[in-house]
Amino acid sequence: MADTTEAAPAINKNKRHRKEKPWDTDDIDQWAIQPFQVEDNKSGTFTEESSFATLFPKYRERYLREVWSAVTQALEPHGIACTLDLIHGSMSVRTTRKTYDPYVILKARDMIKLLARGVAIGQAVKILDDTVACDIIKIGNIVRNKERFVKRRQRIIGPDGSTLKAIELLTQCYVLVQGSTVSVMGPYKGLKEVRRIILDCMKNIHPIYRIKELMIKRELAKDPQLVNESWDRFLPKFRRHHLKTSEKTARKNERTQEKNGARKAAGLEPTGSEKDQPAKKVYTPFPPPQMPRKVDLQLESGEYFLKAHEKQDREARKRKQKQEQVTEERRAKRAEAFVAPVEEVVPTVEEKRKRRREKETEDLEEETGKHKKAKRKKRLHSEGNSE
Repeated sequence: MADTTEAAPAINKNKRHRKEKPWDTDDIDQWAIQPFQVEDNKSGTFTEESSFATLFPKYRERYLREVWSAVTQALEPHGIACTLDLIHGSMSVRTTRKTYDPYVILKARDMIKLLARGVAIGQAVKILDDTVACDIIKIGNIVRNKERFVKRRQRIIGPDGSTLKAIELLTQCYVLVQGSTVSVMGPYKGLKEVRRIILDCMKNIHPIYRIKELMIKRELAKDPQLVNESWDRFLPKFRRHHLKTSEKTARKNERTQEKNGARKAAGLEPTGSEKDQPAKKVYTPFPPPQMPRKVDLQLESGEYFLKAHEKQDREARKRKQKQEQVTEERRAKRAEAFVAPVEEVVPTVEEKRKRRREKETEDLEEETGKHKKAKRKKRLHSEGNSE
């Protein structure tokens, strides 16, 4: 006889102890940050003073002196006192009896850090807002080669700052590249994306790949059907192809041969790599001859058997001979400035007349020779006709 009773639904072990939350509805924003008011601090004033200090470079001193009054005015409503020490080159912030927010001292610490890293006062003041966070990314110790570091740091900025502007628009963050650090301000999600882009760029992954990925994610987020699905099939997969040195050389030689072939077809000379290619060495299985040691050379020249004072005298003579040679070369070089240049003498009237007469005589002789030659040729021609 079949069992007519229905089986009870299976309960997932992971959701066994979960309970309904009637107060948690969709109209509540879980990520919303409520401002901290004076009424929220029910413990009153702080029992201990908290303070932070940071150093700033010398070139920022003048700017900080000009805007320090604005810094004081921005921190005063939060009950934070600030000090600018020009002797030691440092800025410090500390809590006072009027401070009511326990977290604002950390915001003030981030503010003076940003000011020290080159951020303008108008932008640095925004860090006091609860929705804005900051991150200072150190990139100086990732790449050892200085030229390579400068190129990759410039790659973050891009031509005319286009790459940096694209990063700021996609992540809703403010990015400042200064020296060996990158200062970022914005929401927490944007800070995470910017850090990933910056570190990948310093590891030789171009920012355009991450920018393209962020653009695709932004378009996918607009589609309500794809909000709860995986986006892996839409995102591009960039793989790094590592080539061996021999493969790189082979590809380079192929490109050079193609280029030289095109130049030969156009009637041009080949490029330097084929034109100035050295002669190929003949392979020999035998090792090169042993080079003589320093002691062997001294034995051949007899220097090995000289005494200490004799060696010193010999070295002194060589040094003196070399000094005399250099002195003579310098003396000759200085004497070149006192050598009078060769002057062209203007010919006199008599010399001009003499040259003119000589030229007229040469022309007359030449005309006479031509006349005689023509007359002789005519006579020979006439004699031949008479015969």
